[in-house]
Amino acid sequence: MKLLVTGGAGYIGSVVAAQLLEADHEVTVLDDLSTGHRDAVPAGAHFVEADIADSAKVVTADFDGVLHFAAKSLVGESQQRPELYWRTNVAGTLALLDALRHAGVRRIVFSSTAATYGEPDTVPIDETAPTAPTNTYGHSKLAVDRMLGGEALAHGLGAVSLRYFNVAGAHGGFGERHAVETHLIPIALQVAAGEREQLVVYGEDWPTPDGTCVRDYIHVADLAGAHLLAVQACEPGSHRIYNLGNGAGFSVREVIEAARRVTGHPIPVEVGPRRPGDPAVLVASSERIRAELGWEPAHPEIDVMVADAWEFIRSRM
Repeated sequence: MKLLVTGGAGYIGSVVAAQLLEADHEVTVLDDLSTGHRDAVPAGAHFVEADIADSAKVVTADFDGVLHFAAKSLVGESQQRPELYWRTNVAGTLALLDALRHAGVRRIVFSSTAATYGEPDTVPIDETAPTAPTNTYGHSKLAVDRMLGGEALAHGLGAVSLRYFNVAGAHGGFGERHAVETHLIPIALQVAAGEREQLVVYGEDWPTPDGTCVRDYIHVADLAGAHLLAVQACEPGSHRIYNLGNGAGFSVREVIEAARRVTGHPIPVEVGPRRPGDPAVLVASSERIRAELGWEPAHPEIDVMVADAWEFIRSRM
């Protein structure tokens, strides 16, 4: 297939683009490089530097589908500058959908988020859980999910939304690097690499087995594989939603211990107060996509995710 990957110069988008090329698809990457990196665009992909709002200049009837990653994704920033999230995530996606409709491209896989569920009553979270986002980022992603449902119903779009929490690891030389780092694994590895003095754990008195928060982690290569299955599964007039998760989760302390094992570094920790709004446990169920699309994670172990991320960091030191 000939596929457009929006945000394909970012972490997840670059890995998906690489896997698409490995599967002999023709790939065009659209990215404005505001948070992505030009050298993250895989060799063999055609690159267009442009804003998602200008999708109409890129999308043609030659494309078979789109994998849509272009978005703003920092929770804290979404509360401080919500207009960026409405403009990029919602208005930008609307411009993309307009371009797809005009060109007759009727297949899209959307990088959604389990943040659309907010603070769940039960875990693991499945797709029937109520959606009640607690921040603008989650609201903007949920708005796009609803846009896709309406577009499928009214105009025959075939859409799949994939909802997940924390992505980790690296694949084929493509890994995680953000100007503003907020994720636990890369922060722990920055300590090991000498770029930070210590890591802050926000609370150790949570109602969990070791007192630290439990979160869902999924290897970026496994996540990319789910996107490849999803683009094949798009059906005209249908909007499917799938959660992606490991089913059990890992605590903050478990992740830190994995980073210590992998790097051999002590990784000093400071315990700080709880952050307001942090749930004790956030884990997504992936039973639906396993049953319907046959997806199975090949790298569910936290040590493997950390080791692959560490190898990527060291390759750039």
